[in-house]
Amino acid sequence: MKPQVDTQVIGHDAGEPHQVRQGARLQWLRRPSRAAVAMVVLALVAGAGSWWYLKPAEEVAYVSAQVSRGAVSPYVTASGSVNPVVTIQVGTYVSGVIQELYCDFNTRVKAGQLCARIDPRPYQVVVDQDTAALAAARAQLVKDQANLTYARLNYERQIKLVAESLASKDAVDLARSSYDQARAQVGLDAATVVQRQADLDAGRVNLGYTNITSPVDGTVVSRNITQGQTVAASFQTPTLFLIATDLTHMQVDASVSESDIGSIKQGNPASFTVEAFPRRIFHGSVVQVRQSPQTIQNVVTYDVVLQANNPDLLLKPGMTADVRIITAQAADALRVPLEALRYSPERMSKPVQDGSAPSRVWALRDGRPIAVPVVVGLSDDTYAQIKQGALSPGDSVVIGERSGGESPSRSAAANRPRSPFM
Repeated sequence: MKPQVDTQVIGHDAGEPHQVRQGARLQWLRRPSRAAVAMVVLALVAGAGSWWYLKPAEEVAYVSAQVSRGAVSPYVTASGSVNPVVTIQVGTYVSGVIQELYCDFNTRVKAGQLCARIDPRPYQVVVDQDTAALAAARAQLVKDQANLTYARLNYERQIKLVAESLASKDAVDLARSSYDQARAQVGLDAATVVQRQADLDAGRVNLGYTNITSPVDGTVVSRNITQGQTVAASFQTPTLFLIATDLTHMQVDASVSESDIGSIKQGNPASFTVEAFPRRIFHGSVVQVRQSPQTIQNVVTYDVVLQANNPDLLLKPGMTADVRIITAQAADALRVPLEALRYSPERMSKPVQDGSAPSRVWALRDGRPIAVPVVVGLSDDTYAQIKQGALSPGDSVVIGERSGGESPSRSAAANRPRSPFM
């Protein structure tokens, strides 16, 4: 006998259970299986990879520059100030009130020309007193010389009287003493005359210092006094005028860092610009590399002096100068842009550069970059000298890569550094 299975009928219609089971079977047939979904995803991934692998490679466009001949000049940059070669500080040795002014800013003066006068009356009084003292000392000398003459005659007379037994020995000794005293007094008076003469000379010197004169030919670049001002020279000599001897020859005092000072030598050519004339380049040369260091906030610099001509008087004392000192120079060198040495194809692994690795550039041969080993000499901020290598003027070397819509000349100009002195 077959076992009896209780069947629960849901619903009121006898045909409803059959319809429910048939709808569930159709829903199961419409639901995709997990294996089918995975197969579809794998097929899509494989198709995308095949398309990516088999698609044609995009053509690379190279930015190139030509190998040329020209100057390669490495240089050191620094900042400094423009100053006259020789500047004279004119001061005063005596104190007093400025009575007259005869020189002003930019006054052309000659050696010995009067620039100012200090009130001379107090010093004239001293000179008059010393003159009178000298006259008194000379008169005293004449008086004592007459007394000396009398003492000498008296002494000689006493000696004769003693010889004739008409005078005592004591009278002779007294006459000798008077004679010696008179002679000593004459010597003292002569010394006093010399002392009074020295005092008079000193007074005249101080009186002469009341006239402030220029010691050299030049131009007054600074005046620090006004008429009626009192100057005191008791502790420190005040500076009244600054006189530049020759403004047609200037010097630039440049502060060079300690990392660059080793490459600078006397005689190196140099050029500089000033803010007043930014488009004009002034030229000079190194005349002195001073050994005295200057330390400011733990930064050590050295003073390098440049000499420059200033025939048009465009350079003014105190101007700030941006200096470029050429440390070496190759006049007619085979050169390539610095970008050519830094370039490496993007699809190649860039080698690690060290001190022993040779330099190379990529030359275009039939539109393809070919590595060319080179020996590099001097280099500046734009070019590098090629001392050895299979390159000739006119060869094209790769300096970069560009996208399809970018102009080669524009890319080259954007990558090339510019020098403010070019």
